[in-house]
Amino acid sequence: MFTVASLCLLATVALAQEPHPCESPRQFEGRFSIYDNDRNFRAFGRFAYDETNRRFRETEEMEIGRDREYFDRLYLHNLNLEYRMDLRTRNCTVSTLTRPFIPFAVPQDARFRGEGVIGVSGIPDEHVTIANFDGTTDGNPYFIIATVEDCVPVTAGFYSNRTGGVLRQFYDITLGLRDPDAFIPPQECHTV
Repeated sequence: MFTVASLCLLATVALAQEPHPCESPRQFEGRFSIYDNDRNFRAFGRFAYDETNRRFRETEEMEIGRDREYFDRLYLHNLNLEYRMDLRTRNCTVSTLTRPFIPFAVPQDARFRGEGVIGVSGIPDEHVTIANFDGTTDGNPYFIIATVEDCVPVTAGFYSNRTGGVLRQFYDITLGLRDPDAFIPPQECHTV
């Protein structure tokens, strides 16, 4: 009996040590890069993210093959609206959203796949510990890498038949939203 109780206790301790999905910040901003090799597409820019109100804004430079385009995109999922302004022409289009809100957070049903260090381990302020998670959403595989301490996303990858494989990297993150007007549509969009 003592052996069975000891094995149960040991199994409980071992399971308790496996990290479970962390809780990512609900509002943050920073810079991003996106790579989609299937479509020869790259984008770089700044973003503001608000999971609470299901809003996302990105100002990006897109590179599709040899062409470059510049856009300001605002996704207001609670209103089911997308504002897309071409920064060269200042033309704005307003449309109904066709994609679901995808949180940039570690889903609660994500599987923990391991931890690692980005940077130089053992030197203060020269590294960050990250955790790797993966799973599926709506039958589509994804992975997300987040910092261990604050659960801030570093890299997210997603695949679907509609979008193909998309890799998004986040950097220069600040928690919270510095600009209270980040989710107000551009002035040019008010005349649409």
